[in-house]
Amino acid sequence: MTTPPMSHRLPDRQVILPVVILAFGLLLLALGYWGRWLSHPVAALNILGVDLAEYVKFVVEVRSGQIPIVREVFFAPVLAFCAGLILLGTIRQPKLPWWLRTIVLALAVPAALSMLPPAWTPALLLRTPEFRDQVIYIGLILLAVALSPLLLRFVPDWLRGLGFALLAGFGYQALPAYRSLLPALSSLYAKAVSPGPGYYFTAVGLAFLLIGGVYLAISSWRARNRHP
Repeated sequence: MTTPPMSHRLPDRQVILPVVILAFGLLLLALGYWGRWLSHPVAALNILGVDLAEYVKFVVEVRSGQIPIVREVFFAPVLAFCAGLILLGTIRQPKLPWWLRTIVLALAVPAALSMLPPAWTPALLLRTPEFRDQVIYIGLILLAVALSPLLLRFVPDWLRGLGFALLAGFGYQALPAYRSLLPALSSLYAKAVSPGPGYYFTAVGLAFLLIGGVYLAISSWRARNRHP
């Protein structure tokens, strides 16, 4: 087996550091999405990121159109998380062991299924327009997991890095949407409320995806265009 020219290989730091940054960003994003976006001493009154897409349907100001929010915006963080797992699980350099790739890719499946409504049947999901978008999202994630060998083979790491950067921007849209809800939530809770730790975990996780994605794109592009 011939060894690739050294000029086409990235230094160890340039290989490992963006992966560490991206993995940490995905961990923070998971902690954010399944964490508390609104904290309350009564556990039942906490609002988790995973529940926001359903919860927002019952906010009076949203139902009346006073606060113009499309509820699917709160799926953006988990979609960024799932897509990020797929991108990380198919990264070319460093060459991850097959079992680690399998674990990373497999985590995208239950994460995608978290978008299912609390009470559902196949007929309800397919016949109710309200749920069709999230069913499509889940289907696309599952399809991407199934096609991961092709993504590993044909998608270069510099393009994968750009994908992470785009995911950071995509997931960000949930943050201002949630802030626009705070006045209504303050009225509902009869006290001023502020974003909980899950909101900030999500924000920082997205920032790490942006940084890691740009780092990966630049370092991979430079290695690709370096001549012997």
